[in-house]
Amino acid sequence: MNKIVARYLDGRMVKGTTADFFPTKDFFHVSVAGEPDGAKPMEVFTKELKALFFVKDLAGNPQQPKRNEFDPTHPAVGRKIKVVFKDGEIMVGTTTGYQPGRPGFFIVPADPASNTERCYILTSSTAEVSFL
Repeated sequence: MNKIVARYLDGRMVKGTTADFFPTKDFFHVSVAGEPDGAKPMEVFTKELKALFFVKDLAGNPQQPKRNEFDPTHPAVGRKIKVVFKDGEIMVGTTTGYQPGRPGFFIVPADPASNTERCYILTSSTAEVSFL
């Protein structure tokens, strides 16, 4: 099971776990955090998302400052990339699979202390993507 935070284009957010997310599928299921055991998983349609964050902890750490810089003591794996979302949020990290014509791509945040382990970004939610 993957701990995830699904962030929608309209600003909604769902936290929980999933075992059936695949970038090539139109939807996946989320067992929503806080729901009783045995509750029916929620269907999430990928096209409605801004991004899907695979996280270390569902609670996160709001006190952790967000950093978009690479740690020089940790060599980057993949190509360094900067993503500017249509809502103005900026994410910097590395990718091994970005291609402009694809519906989405994975990115690993530059900050190793980030709660996000990796993120699937929907290309349609981006305003600008550039290699660093």
